[in-house]
Amino acid sequence: MTTYLILHGYQNHRPPGHWHHWLAGALRERGHEVRYPQLPEPDAPVLADWLDALEQHGRRPDEGEFVVLAHSLGVLLWLRAAAAGRAPDADRVLLVAPPSPGVTASIPEIAGFADGLDLGSVPLKAPARLVYAAGDPYCPEGAGTHYGTPLGLDTDEVPGGAHLTPDSGYGEWPAVLEWCENPAARVGANR
Repeated sequence: MTTYLILHGYQNHRPPGHWHHWLAGALRERGHEVRYPQLPEPDAPVLADWLDALEQHGRRPDEGEFVVLAHSLGVLLWLRAAAAGRAPDADRVLLVAPPSPGVTASIPEIAGFADGLDLGSVPLKAPARLVYAAGDPYCPEGAGTHYGTPLGLDTDEVPGGAHLTPDSGYGEWPAVLEWCENPAARVGANR
């Protein structure tokens, strides 16, 4: 059995129409353990509180693979935890649609998540893949360039995916489910 930890983003209240919610249900139906916590104060997150929640929910299971999927601000949470030596011991990680520092700086409630984060010094111990879309309004400079290159990540670009939310058609997302069970699978336009 594999254990999955799904980390949501800013103002995400685990809506039923989001691919996170759909994925959690699909993985449970297949017999996997899924941790999909509501992170503290999603409308006014405090980095220290989110880091504490990550440590609480990110305990490695006694056996089996441990996989982390992070979306949007959840990606910055993961990178901050890795930079601080606080990232859980995962076997692999999927980082989806991270917001750029410029965008986070313009939103006072989340500015601290990217402020001063030096991507060149973030040690990623587990194999990680970045999934992003050109035209993401929350990362206008392009996540592949801003995150993929400095972190040396394997990347999948989703055509027309915007921020990879239900608003851009990402409720059910079979490609992510396929990656969960087969890390060699590419996460692209397959919805």
